[in-house]
Amino acid sequence: MFVPHTDFEREEMLERIGVERMEDLFTDVPESHRFPALDLPPALTEMEILKELIEISSGNASTRDLICFLGAGAYNHYIPAAVDSIIRRGEFMTAYTPYQPEVSQGTLQAIFEYQSLIAALTGMEVSNASHYDGATAAAEAVIMAYHHFREKRPKIVVSSGVNPQYRETIRTYMQGYDSFKICGDSNGLDPLCGPVD
Repeated sequence: MFVPHTDFEREEMLERIGVERMEDLFTDVPESHRFPALDLPPALTEMEILKELIEISSGNASTRDLICFLGAGAYNHYIPAAVDSIIRRGEFMTAYTPYQPEVSQGTLQAIFEYQSLIAALTGMEVSNASHYDGATAAAEAVIMAYHHFREKRPKIVVSSGVNPQYRETIRTYMQGYDSFKICGDSNGLDPLCGPVD
């Protein structure tokens, strides 16, 4: 077992709590149970363990083998190999949350690169990022679109395929706008919306 303290530090801590040896910390545990001999198999290398775990896990069915009907945003997603490579780069890594600007430059850089790439790919003037979740991002997009048209277009069409929790978040964000209405997709329009412009 690895203990990062020096001998001096350990002695100082033991002296502070009034104990002479580390073993004295376990006096309340019956001696026959303190360090029992464990019937463990011989040690294996990392590669051998990985092979064994893969074989064990192959006995379970997963969404890689079967069709997934979860829906509501819980779908099989393909993650390109480049993603792992990019997020492991030093300039994109930080040990802390983005609330401390002095240590969040990696996060800010990643967000900037993402927004720039999405704007270039889609041809849009703006791209949003840095939200906690998809529901918040969807609601913020609706608010931005609503204000972009200076509240002259008070209706928005939200597909019924969008996660119902996301749609509920949009409703929550927009409930203060009296003239605003959320319409379903073309297969399930809210009768209160009427024709969508």
